[in-house]
This record gives sequence, C-alpha cells and structure tokens, in this order.
Amino acid sequence: MRKYLFFALVNVVILATSGCTAKQAQQGQQEPEFRTTATIKDIMDSMIDPGSDVVWDSVETIVSAKGTEEKMPRTDEEWKNVRNHALMILEGTNLLLMPGRHVAKPGEKAEDPKVELNPEQIQELIDKDRASWVKFAHGLHDAAMESFKAIEKKDVEGLLNSGDGIDRACENCHLKYWYPNEAKNLQQQEQKQ
Repeated sequence: MRKYLFFALVNVVILATSGCTAKQAQQGQQEPEFRTTATIKDIMDSMIDPGSDVVWDSVETIVSAKGTEEKMPRTDEEWKNVRNHALMILEGTNLLLMPGRHVAKPGEKAEDPKVELNPEQIQELIDKDRASWVKFAHGLHDAAMESFKAIEKKDVEGLLNSGDGIDRACENCHLKYWYPNEAKNLQQQEQKQ
C-alpha cells in the first residue's frame, strides 16, 4: 500500500510541476519584449530617407551638355542594391509602429521650427490618434511594396512609376504630423482657386 501511495504522490508532483512549467512557458511566449533604441527621427534618417533616395534615383533621365543618359539598374548587383533599399523602407515602416517608439530624443528640436512642429507636439498628435499613424505607416509600406514588386520583376517602367506613390505617402504623413500648418495653407490656396 505504501508503494502505491508513494507512486501516486510522485505522479501528482510530476503533473503539478509540468503544468506550472507549461504555464510559465506559455506566459513567456505571449508578448515579445521590444527594446526600442532608435527614435522615429532616427529611423527616418537612417532607413526611410536613404532607402527612398536610392529607389527614386535608380531610374532617371539625366540631360547635360554631354548628352542624355538613361540611368536604370542593369546588372544583378544593381537590382540587388535597389531591392535592399526597398526592403529598408518596407521594414522601416514596421519599426515605426513598435510600441514605445518616441518621435525624437528628449530635448531634441525641430530642424526648422518656422515650418515643423516640435517633437513633443508631433508625439502628442501621434498618441492622440494612433490609428491614423498606423494608416500612414501602412500607406508607405503599400507604396514601397509597389516598388518592391517592380524590382522583383526587374521592371524599369514599373519602378519609375512607383516612386510617386512613395513620395505621396511620405508627404501625406508629413502634412499631418510634421508641418500641419502647411497643409492648412495648401487647403486655403486650393479653396481660393
């Protein structure tokens, strides 16, 4: 009888221990812990802007005294470079949405205070209407995805045409958060016409 009680007790301890371990493992996997270091401004300066510049400048017609030059990716290496920069934009949009990401470092000022809001004002606008912030970031992602699709097909014309979408997505967001007074001025000018 003691032998059976001992085995029953061991089974109860094993079941209880495995249940606790499984519960702890499940709790640890529920939500990833993000460690944001860069600010929104940092991501814009280091990823979104440089990535966009490479995509925009990858296809262009340059007219000079020497003649006309048609610039476009031609080699696999050139296509890879443009692809990598499009990926910077695409993944940069996800980084912009990470919880805990701030607009700028504490005390950082607007580059042109006559035109731009200060970082605290921008942060307040984003925090008040997070859904719009997400919509703008997704809009940039969607626009950059058009470039990415053209790059994957090595479609020069598609790549050229997709650049306007990225520009529009950037400008729409900036008009809402960085320089909303400029957006009001544009609306007033349009109404006068």
